[in-house]
Amino acid sequence: MEEYSKVLDRLQAQCSKREYCSSDVFKKAMKAFEGNRELSGKILQALLDDKFVDDLRYASAYAREKAKLTGWGPAKITYTLVGKGIPRDVVSKALEEVDQGEAERKMRSVLQAKVKTLVGDPQIKFKLLKFALTRGYEYDQVAPAVEELLKEIDLNNNIDS
Repeated sequence: MEEYSKVLDRLQAQCSKREYCSSDVFKKAMKAFEGNRELSGKILQALLDDKFVDDLRYASAYAREKAKLTGWGPAKITYTLVGKGIPRDVVSKALEEVDQGEAERKMRSVLQAKVKTLVGDPQIKFKLLKFALTRGYEYDQVAPAVEELLKEIDLNNNIDS
């Protein structure tokens, strides 16, 4: 049981410094216990019971960070979190905590940066749409923003001429 206590203490220390999801902690425990699923499960349950690990808290922090700093859309955030084993209902709750106005501004700024690299490209609209969709934004959200950007470019080109 000494090994159990050491692993639990180490994981508690790690979880108190930053957020981890259940699957990440379980993997760490599995590595520490050389594949012992029973001990790893006990460690995870202890961390969940003591609130060192909370998938909603993790997913919320992850969603806010990716939306604000990285410029990811909800589809990409969802895909990544579900890939970590977080249930879709938890992911949905986490996405509700993302400031939609801030996320919209970030999407537009990411598109504005990308459009500068595509000026003069005959496929600019297609490439902007594709870029935004791979960032995890929905088409209905992206299409009007792309149209607006293209109008701005056209207006600037006509003013410069």
